[in-house]
Amino acid sequence: MRSIRAAAVGAVTMSLALAATACGGGSATGGGSNDSPKTLTYWASNQGASIEVDKKVLQPELDKFEKQTGIKVKLEVVPWSDLLNRILTATTSGQGPDVLNIGNTWSASLQATGALLPWDAKQFAAIGGKDRFVASALGSTGAEGKDPAAVPLYSMAYALYYNKKMFADAGIANPPATWSELIADGKKLSKGGKWGLGAEGSNPSENIHHVFVFAKQHGADFFTADGKPDFTNDGVVSAVQQYVGLMASDKIIAPGNAEYAQNQSVSDFAKGKNAMLLWQSASANLKSQGMSEADYGIAPVPVQSGTPGTGANVNSMVAGINMAVFKNTHNLDGATKFVKFMTSDAEQKVLNTAYSSIPPVAAAQADTAFNTPSNAVLKDTLAKSAAALPQVADESQFETAVGTAVKELFADAAAGRAVTAESVKAKLEKAQQQMPTK
Repeated sequence: MRSIRAAAVGAVTMSLALAATACGGGSATGGGSNDSPKTLTYWASNQGASIEVDKKVLQPELDKFEKQTGIKVKLEVVPWSDLLNRILTATTSGQGPDVLNIGNTWSASLQATGALLPWDAKQFAAIGGKDRFVASALGSTGAEGKDPAAVPLYSMAYALYYNKKMFADAGIANPPATWSELIADGKKLSKGGKWGLGAEGSNPSENIHHVFVFAKQHGADFFTADGKPDFTNDGVVSAVQQYVGLMASDKIIAPGNAEYAQNQSVSDFAKGKNAMLLWQSASANLKSQGMSEADYGIAPVPVQSGTPGTGANVNSMVAGINMAVFKNTHNLDGATKFVKFMTSDAEQKVLNTAYSSIPPVAAAQADTAFNTPSNAVLKDTLAKSAAALPQVADESQFETAVGTAVKELFADAAAGRAVTAESVKAKLEKAQQQMPTK
């Protein structure tokens, strides 16, 4: 999902079990209807530099859809800080939009509420078929073995962005390929009030994305094969300690980054305060802040050793945005047409170009417009070395609990307190205790 959301996105206090029982239907049968065939409501996630930017991107496309179908789409762009709680409130009240964007990591959690329309073979056929979408994007659309709860809309991957001039001035010829190289480079670059790397230490969701990748590189997972939390295994503890250690012991991240949760690390990178940035599809964001593409390079996120790939050399989560339909929509046919429109080859090119993301639709992804050097890194990562976050019903609570634990560890590091294996394990034990019991 897009990481421009604030930390509050994870502060979910509503029970998903309650949502599952409280979800009402829009018709007498508890399913969708076509009672309002001429209108749709659409909650879009904030993908651009601001909500106003998103409106400028989306409204012409919605007008195009209305001209083609006669269906008017009422748009609301919802900030990431509000989106998940708004969605969960809608699932309990039964009063939601017809169509909405969701962070792809939430797919299984929201699927568990029963509020979203399942995308079975018939539904996929109505939008051109499931095989139009790339496999990595489909992997983050719901629980394994169930019909997807959503359809991929935008795909993203993490990459390492580095300031070419700062690297040249420090005598560094190439971007780091391993974490040991990144730390060594970061120490050369951390001087004169500037730092080697930026981070969003106070953003639980951003923290989750990074420690998930580190855990994969340590051969570990946060959940057992049967979906039970396993936050304190040795691999996870080592992963969290290594990530927070970039500030705590390696000292290549400024202590003030422990309070960052609103894209400040991106702004610092654009202003030359940080030499490196780990981010999802950042080109449009950097351009909006006045940084030229000629000023930075893009490389794969480092691994422990070797080159990025599957297994222990995973270097990104499968990031992205999915599009879902509320099961109790009053315009089921129109909602399906709208999803078909937004995932059409033509619209995928328009939208993903605007947001510097990668189309999850294979034909659009292959278009020459997405064959830029920066996109080559992102596409290669998605195809070869990215993994989906756990598609389990408790994923939202996992983001909150573990992401907040990492936030607290960053606060310890900023205050000069040691971040040891024991302190990490204690925080993770507390996080695991916050998870729902079955």
